[in-house]
Amino acid sequence: MLIKPPADIRSSEITDKKLYVNRRQFIQAAGAIAGAATGVGVLTKGAAVLHAVQPAAHGAKLPNVKKGSPYSNTNGEVMNSWEQITTYNNYYEFGTDKDQPAELSRNFKTTPWTVSVEGECAKPGKYSVDDILKGETIEERVYRMRCVEAWSMVVPWAGIPLGNFIKRCGPTAKANFVKMSTLVNPKEMPGQRSDVLDWPYVEALRMDEAMHPLTLLAVGLYGEVMPNQDGAPIRLIVPWKYGFKGVKSIVKIEFVEKQPVNTWQHMAPREYGFYANVNPEVNHPRWSQASERRIGEFFMRKTLMFNGYADQVASLYTGLDLKKNY
Repeated sequence: MLIKPPADIRSSEITDKKLYVNRRQFIQAAGAIAGAATGVGVLTKGAAVLHAVQPAAHGAKLPNVKKGSPYSNTNGEVMNSWEQITTYNNYYEFGTDKDQPAELSRNFKTTPWTVSVEGECAKPGKYSVDDILKGETIEERVYRMRCVEAWSMVVPWAGIPLGNFIKRCGPTAKANFVKMSTLVNPKEMPGQRSDVLDWPYVEALRMDEAMHPLTLLAVGLYGEVMPNQDGAPIRLIVPWKYGFKGVKSIVKIEFVEKQPVNTWQHMAPREYGFYANVNPEVNHPRWSQASERRIGEFFMRKTLMFNGYADQVASLYTGLDLKKNY
């Protein structure tokens, strides 16, 4: 076992405080780590999620979810559990700690819900989630998800291609980018009472990225209605990009001519760019992106270019310097 002096430990390798506050769970984790040192390498289900927080209650089943999507691409990797996916979340609207979204989103109201479509399109207006899903086949797509902090999951999302909805909106020739914004509701989203970010949370894609068949408007998880802490009722999934690109609880979709500035690009431009493509050759200024730790595993694994989706999406960036356009 390699023991690093404190000065050599990257912040991405430091165990979150919430992972060790419970003594009994810490002891369980220690046993699992001992097993990993002898070659087991995978934490037990009980030790994989060490938070004291309760996972989301199971919700209503989504109707007629089509499984076996040809766009699922995990190389046979095991999906993370419902418990893991609903207790370890980045969702700053509900707090900056990984367990805060599960704790603080319980009273978040997601019905009724409308998404405002604006900008360079033929059919602007207010759309309910049912309007967005109308006439569409909800697919289950199992995607690898890679977070910029060097952790990852394999998640069975349920949703529809964003491109299908874009076509229905009729973007004009000036619509070069799709800009999306999260709800602002400090009363129900306590993280928005702080100035950790400028609200609302904003993300954007180039039109060709948004129209790519891998890009998903997700409304569920494991065939059930999306839990609050995972972005209910509707969120973006772009599996070849880092997770911060996946704007949650979307209330506005705008078709715009000029490239928008997304939230993290605005807040920390030296660390976050517009594209957010998973690229193990481009380090975050404070840690390497060459490896990642899958939630539920002990050992680090090699990070794949475009998160393993290079065959499908690399052509989108032909001629683009991915080290400058990070």
